[in-house]
Amino acid sequence: GNRVNEGYAEMTVCLYLPDGRVAFMYGRPPIETNDAHDAGGLRFEVIEPFLEHRVSYDGKVVVLAEPRDMEDPRTAFANNAPVSCSLELAHHRLGPVFGGEPEADEGEVLPDVPPEQSFAKGHTEQHMHVTGTVTVGDEAFTLDAGTGLRDHSWGPRYWQSLWWYRWLTINLGPDLGLGVTVIGTEAGSRATHGFVFDRDRYGADRLVPLRTVEVSSDYDDHDYHRAVHLTAATDDASYEIEGAVWSSIPLRNRRHGQTTRIVEGMTTWRCGELVGSGLSEYLDQIVDGRAVGLSV
Repeated sequence: GNRVNEGYAEMTVCLYLPDGRVAFMYGRPPIETNDAHDAGGLRFEVIEPFLEHRVSYDGKVVVLAEPRDMEDPRTAFANNAPVSCSLELAHHRLGPVFGGEPEADEGEVLPDVPPEQSFAKGHTEQHMHVTGTVTVGDEAFTLDAGTGLRDHSWGPRYWQSLWWYRWLTINLGPDLGLGVTVIGTEAGSRATHGFVFDRDRYGADRLVPLRTVEVSSDYDDHDYHRAVHLTAATDDASYEIEGAVWSSIPLRNRRHGQTTRIVEGMTTWRCGELVGSGLSEYLDQIVDGRAVGLSV
């Protein structure tokens, strides 16, 4: 994330290794312009917009045998020696782009959201096919059939501007993927939205909005989600999906006395006979030591 007006970038590398360990690095390298997303050894390149993007990294990571140690980042970094890490990944289009800046109808005036309340402005998501190599210490991995979801936003990001949310990136092979978001407010209201990319049903160039979304979760004794149950429907199709979290890492953001926890759960998704992977990202404000959205 480029925060040029504040003089730095936010650089994060988070790699889930097959046995549940997580290779992680975070930094705030100084930047002076918004000419590139290239800082701290991490670089994002747009080869052809929405068709081919590349990500590379050359630097250090700490390998966390217990990713939940990141509840206390200072201790986690102190107790795990850094190792070298490099990656070269090419992301190629699988499906169309979802999202972007909202467009007003004729005569409509869109609300002007104050920057401090902004979150995910101009947000886009897109299912991609990924190839490349990843090296962590003396371990090397080759990707040649990876599917995933690429997302991007513009504008300021204040993690405290939302009370809680659940963001699910569901990849079930090259022909089926979903993106689902559920957002809750302190007053108790809830909003859901999302889309499905279903090549067999709708073709390769069409995303279809989800009309109804029902999400529930199972939590462990530490308030980390361990299972996700999802029913999502378009106007003419319904998808029953089960998610099992096999590795999760908590990330913390603090601003103006408020602590926000974002748990990134690497999840195995199942829909009928299809099996895939993706993130279940759970954001909660922390009040009196507890996450506020545990009812979902």
